[in-house]
Amino acid sequence: MSEPAATALIVETTAEEDCPLEFFGDSADIVYFISFAHSERYGSSHPLSKAAGTLKRQLHINLAPLLTFADARTESAAEEQALETMWQDPAPLAESARSVAQAIEATEQLRELAADFPELPDRLRELATMADWAAERGAKIRLTYVL
Repeated sequence: MSEPAATALIVETTAEEDCPLEFFGDSADIVYFISFAHSERYGSSHPLSKAAGTLKRQLHINLAPLLTFADARTESAAEEQALETMWQDPAPLAESARSVAQAIEATEQLRELAADFPELPDRLRELATMADWAAERGAKIRLTYVL
């Protein structure tokens, strides 16, 4: 496995075998999106935060599975334990990622807000495919990131 880019999303599963799927481009756009989507509730005015608000409140897309993530680098036993709570059912994650990708492509306002992250829909669809793979195996999935 190659070293992740400076900023990268790490997708892990509990499947018996390694997931053969990977991102076909830089996954940093997803890290930025989920980070700004998380900060939207705290008043962030970043375009991706505004996009998340539109996705949640106007389009009623469940972002919670995408917002279940953590820093891959832990510095304490407590952080290591918290990381173990990040495992989730992959089916809702796949649906959320796919729905966000479709909404961005289908909605002019979202396309404008995500314009600086043109590969975001493609990366979200790839994440959905990885989650589908995990679901087919009855596995859990975990999203972590490195910055």
